[in-house]
Amino acid sequence: MTADTTATPRIRRLLIANRGEIAVRIIRTARAMGVETVAVFSDADAGALFVREADRAVRLPGVVPADTYLRGDLVIEAARRTGADAVHPGYGFLSENAEFARAVAAAGLIFVGPSPEAIDAMGSKIRAKELMASSGVPVLPGATVTAEHDDAALVTLGDRIGYPVLVKASAGGGGRGMRIVWAAGELAGAVASARREAGSAFGDDTVFLEKYVTAPRHVEVQIFGDTTGRVISLFERECSIQRRYQKIVEESPSPAVTPALRERLSTAAVAAGEALGYLGAGTVEFVLDASGDFFFLEVNTRLQVEHPVTEFITGLDLVRLQLLVAQGEALPQDALSARIQGHAIEARLYAEDPSAGFLPTSGLLRDFTLDQGVRADTGFSPGDTVSIHYDPMLAKLVAHAPTRGEAASVLARALERSRIHGVGTNRDLLVGILREPEFLAGDTDTAYLDRHAVAELSRTDRAVTAPAAAAVLALREHRRTSSVVQQSITPGFRTLVSQPALVRLSHDETEHDVRYRVEGSRAEISVDGVSVGDVRFEVASDGADRYVLVLEIDGDRQRFEVALHGDLIDVDGPQGGVELARVDLLPEPGSQVAQGSLTAPMPGSVVRIAVEPGQQVRQGEPILVLEAMKMEHVVSAPADGLVEAVLVVAGQQVDIGEVLAVVGEEQE
Repeated sequence: MTADTTATPRIRRLLIANRGEIAVRIIRTARAMGVETVAVFSDADAGALFVREADRAVRLPGVVPADTYLRGDLVIEAARRTGADAVHPGYGFLSENAEFARAVAAAGLIFVGPSPEAIDAMGSKIRAKELMASSGVPVLPGATVTAEHDDAALVTLGDRIGYPVLVKASAGGGGRGMRIVWAAGELAGAVASARREAGSAFGDDTVFLEKYVTAPRHVEVQIFGDTTGRVISLFERECSIQRRYQKIVEESPSPAVTPALRERLSTAAVAAGEALGYLGAGTVEFVLDASGDFFFLEVNTRLQVEHPVTEFITGLDLVRLQLLVAQGEALPQDALSARIQGHAIEARLYAEDPSAGFLPTSGLLRDFTLDQGVRADTGFSPGDTVSIHYDPMLAKLVAHAPTRGEAASVLARALERSRIHGVGTNRDLLVGILREPEFLAGDTDTAYLDRHAVAELSRTDRAVTAPAAAAVLALREHRRTSSVVQQSITPGFRTLVSQPALVRLSHDETEHDVRYRVEGSRAEISVDGVSVGDVRFEVASDGADRYVLVLEIDGDRQRFEVALHGDLIDVDGPQGGVELARVDLLPEPGSQVAQGSLTAPMPGSVVRIAVEPGQQVRQGEPILVLEAMKMEHVVSAPADGLVEAVLVVAGQQVDIGEVLAVVGEEQE
């Protein structure tokens, strides 16, 4: 058998210029292709999963992206030092930076992505719109904001386009630097805020205005190009359910796209790719109105976060295709003949608090065990810390089934069954969406979360009664098995034999009194004075400070897993997870926060202070601006009053609950 002398040079060692979930995702495919991987990491990511998974890793000193993952020179030097022959940028950071792509090529390395010229053409959303318009693709009316535009000129632009107007960052994406403006008086402030956010996230504060289509669908087409000049469509994805202009639920195919419309969308997307001489994976994004008309939004010259739904319905590995094309190979036959098979839905699990305007959360993941019944792409494992410095996405869970309804059902149940403790997440919101009738009917658009209250979607039937019963029985077993002396004394022990033991637990800032008495395998338990019922139980240790309990309450058997972390108790049962905290019945006197104190709603950095001590403020007036996970949050005056103190300075890092300023009663 003779050797294949026509084979293209293969990538042997791949440096991944990214972090988190996408780095782990790329490592998985590279390993399957026999490619060695090199990670780069910031000081904040030194112990991260993607660093542990890579074959080699190089430290980028610092924490913030500008000093680490956005330093193309350091990334290329890491590739040189480790002998890498290719660089995969993932998504975000340097993935759509044409100068970085040029520098990679100049260093003699393969850039896994399109040409710098294609990135340049699409890197500016302004130039991209002009190119698409010249290619016959429908675009929305808009205008570029320049340094010459004062407040009056901005109003003139807005009036010409017609309200509502969307302010968008020319560089980057992911909802950063984006604002909806409904009236002329809001435009100048929105432009200034969007510029700050875009400059911080992308290093380019250029923004433009565009007509905002109210409640459209967001539909995008996955394209792929190779060195033969061929560009193909791998069908559409529906990404309409968004918060803060970021997608949280994506699916393929779109429930709104007919075969005829799919053909029109694919034809337009392929034409866009051919006009660019596109190489590798790209996404052409459109807005789709109720009449079936679509308008060009942008081209993302990289792999998308939501690419797994396309992989499921086509059976393709898009990262593998990226590496093959980057090596100079033509697209394989399975890509050229791809067909839609079944339906796939992806849910983005974020560390955030939906009830507080989706503010990001951070902290230690006491447990992070995702359900194995679906695909779970993540950059975290139990014991990892969620940092304030990067995007708050914890994982993507993806279900694939023959029908859309079945995929939604499987995904919702997988989210419920996952064990996630230590940081607040949007899990309950995702489950609520996946089971909501309008979503199941396919009636989704970008205004979905405006029509459906987040609190209602997040509401669960997860009562605290049974988890609280499981918690006190686990505490009792822990005391019995771990104490050296007085093993018979259980938590909440009372000297009066006639009185049951008492344990006070808090859940979602509400305290509950749990009283119990145990005789053998039976227990009398009440929560806030209400009997749980006829309780029989079995308890067994499942490792250090972990217990498995089977509760039979009035003949109904349920299984719970309980993890004890000091006074924190994590309980997972049939309806999902509950976090409880043991409350001291005789707490020591503590200091009280001064009345009128404004506390940090999230960990972050103070970007700007808008007031001074002694200043009169009105309700809703900005006091200061925090930034965390690349998003800005304005802390406003809760009522009319006088600023008595400002306790932080610009640039200061603050923790959640830290007092930022004090606003007292209004003075005459």
